[in-house]
Amino acid sequence: MGDSGVGDGSVETDPAAPQPKGPRRRCIASGRVDDKTRLLRFAVGPDGQIVPDPGEDLPGRGLWLRPRPDMIDKARRKRLFARAARAQVTVPDDLADQVARLLRRRCLDRIGLARAAGDAVAGFEKVRTLLKRDAAGVLLQARDTAPDGRDKVRRVAVAVRPELPVIDGFDSAELGRAVGREHSMHLALRRGGHADRLLLDAWRYQAFAPAPFALDRADAAVADGARAGPD
Repeated sequence: MGDSGVGDGSVETDPAAPQPKGPRRRCIASGRVDDKTRLLRFAVGPDGQIVPDPGEDLPGRGLWLRPRPDMIDKARRKRLFARAARAQVTVPDDLADQVARLLRRRCLDRIGLARAAGDAVAGFEKVRTLLKRDAAGVLLQARDTAPDGRDKVRRVAVAVRPELPVIDGFDSAELGRAVGREHSMHLALRRGGHADRLLLDAWRYQAFAPAPFALDRADAAVADGARAGPD
């Protein structure tokens, strides 16, 4: 959704950024204070090693960074983790990769939790029906979806809610496993907590994704001429 802030560090112009709604924390690398939903928490493990804590449930002093690999690299090179923790710590060389794996797993696990709660629907027709009712909080499409199928679904979203968030970056096998299928090209989560938490982790994950990954508006990725309305 627009400028992700990866280049200049700004989230003010990124419509996908979580809206400020709670406590604020200071990024130990940039020095900027922001709503903690726009940051990523790290903690010191029992062995003195820095570990990512996106769920914010590990004990001890929280160390906060903007969710970008360059912020992690800066904090590691300048020993900012140790300074903020006021202790000797070990920072793994692959900490950014750990963050990427953890956030990707959290996204897929969240889809599974939504399915178990009855808040996820899969399949072309079921997803289109949910979109037409304006009941979806987020649309997910596999990156190996055929362009015509992709646009047919997004066209429905654009007609009803152009700003609907769309996640495009998991393959159909990953999405399928998340909902108990072999493959799934189209998924949608109903409005509510599961969709909101998925969007938060997906927003944080963007800068770390090793493969093409997009969190965008429905109307930003529909092919030219596909906005006439739903079939």
